[in-house]
Amino acid sequence: MSAKALKILALAYGTYFNFIAVFSKKKAAIKAFTLFCTPRKGKLLPHQKDYLNQFNKEVVSVVDHKIQTYHWKESDGPTVLLCHGWESNAFRWRNLIEKLQAKGFHIISFDAPGHGASSGAHLHVPIYEACTSELIKKYQPKYVIGHSIGGLALLYSLYKSPQESVEKVVSLGAPSDLEDIMNNYQKLVGFNQRVLDGLDRYFQERFSFGIDEFSMAKLIKSVNKKGLIVHDLGDRIAPYQAAVAIHANWQNAQLITTEGLGHSLHQDQVNDQIISFLEAS
Repeated sequence: MSAKALKILALAYGTYFNFIAVFSKKKAAIKAFTLFCTPRKGKLLPHQKDYLNQFNKEVVSVVDHKIQTYHWKESDGPTVLLCHGWESNAFRWRNLIEKLQAKGFHIISFDAPGHGASSGAHLHVPIYEACTSELIKKYQPKYVIGHSIGGLALLYSLYKSPQESVEKVVSLGAPSDLEDIMNNYQKLVGFNQRVLDGLDRYFQERFSFGIDEFSMAKLIKSVNKKGLIVHDLGDRIAPYQAAVAIHANWQNAQLITTEGLGHSLHQDQVNDQIISFLEAS
């Protein structure tokens, strides 16, 4: 589907939500939230399956989901857990995995709900956090790495369920504030204030926080793990300011600013910096 067609479809959804909100803000909010949490892609393609088939696999039951995990262990090196981003899957880590393999790390990656070979059709930060927390408890990784929403879910996990096993954390291109995310969603789809108010109430009822209350930049104050934040100045998905705000309140973290690498941050220069951070004393 072309970019123009996607824009028209998005605005059509906004008009639909606005119409429903005339009668019920809650129903409009539920439909808007469901759309927001539904990935359009991220399931495994044939070449991705071929690559991931070289790993040992284990399916883990977490919060009513079957989570597909992948393990690569060739030595007794420290365990690293990898959390991918939106509309992606464990395959996105292939470049970093190659470097981790060369260094003898025990690598664990997984597909988030609604992505890859895991069950489900939707993904949002609270459910990603629950999965991440459970996998950290199960596998006791020394190092954890997350990209985009995977980075946000990982940081939220360390806020909600601090684990002694984790010593170092890497956050790549992660957003911070739910308010910014929802404002961008509103602009994209074009729904009105009634729908946004309904979403705010829905978040409060379902997750116990309002749209303006969830800020990883504020929550990170209680996380004392050593951290590496990597973010690109020109990131069009998660604004660079999110990294600056998180870094300002994360006492044990360093911020690496890139330029021209975009949101994906899978390039060799980023992966080499990650390896150096993990190996440093």
